[in-house]
Amino acid sequence: MTETTAASAPPTDQISVRNLTMAYGDFVVMRDLSFDVSPGEVFVIMGGSGCGKSTLMRHLLGMIEPATGEIFYGGESFTSASREVRESYLRRFGVLFQGGALWSSMTLAENIALPLEEYTGLGAAEIRDVASLKLALVGLRGFEDYYPSEISGGMRKRAGLARAMALDPEILFVDEPSAGLDPISSRLLDDLILELRESLGTTFVVVTHELASIFAIASKAIFLDTVTRTATAIGPPIDLRDHSQDPAVRAFLRRGEEEHE
Repeated sequence: MTETTAASAPPTDQISVRNLTMAYGDFVVMRDLSFDVSPGEVFVIMGGSGCGKSTLMRHLLGMIEPATGEIFYGGESFTSASREVRESYLRRFGVLFQGGALWSSMTLAENIALPLEEYTGLGAAEIRDVASLKLALVGLRGFEDYYPSEISGGMRKRAGLARAMALDPEILFVDEPSAGLDPISSRLLDDLILELRESLGTTFVVVTHELASIFAIASKAIFLDTVTRTATAIGPPIDLRDHSQDPAVRAFLRRGEEEHE
């Protein structure tokens, strides 16, 4: 699998992007992006620094409007939806930004409680139970009353993932999960993403340039090329590494190739 195709096909997957162009004013970041994400996939957005990976994720979340093109969820247009409809979609999503984005003045349990207090009718005791459950799912049972400054960077990432899961999202968006982590912590986080996908059936959209993570977790990946300013390949990373006709894709995926042979 190499080139992105079927841009005009009707959207039927959990996420469908059609002819998306991302731009800041007259500067085009990426053009003509078309791809689908199926339920239960770990879909990786990859490419070199400055290619627009995080920008694409922000478009998928409605934080930035497309210059052209459209984004669909479950076959329904997200791009043209009203503000109220968009908000209903966003409550079905979870987001983990690079730093974990935890409130430093709150304990881990209090951080997870925030979305539950805002969007559910659960009582205080029930919210505490849910927070404990989410922390247990990410391997942080017993850390409810710890503050972010009292735990390691890898644990903060896992706590951020627990908060992103607070409302049992259908899709989890994760931006550079391995950023700032040592190789062991990074591998543990990759393993956790796969465990959650298997146990909960959650769909993941992950932004990363880290080869180890790409090969470990991705069901499918899209490559954003800074030269052509478009997606030049989409498919399982190993297939792209071994069979892509695009030398830029092969070069990107063969960095440190000896580690994956």
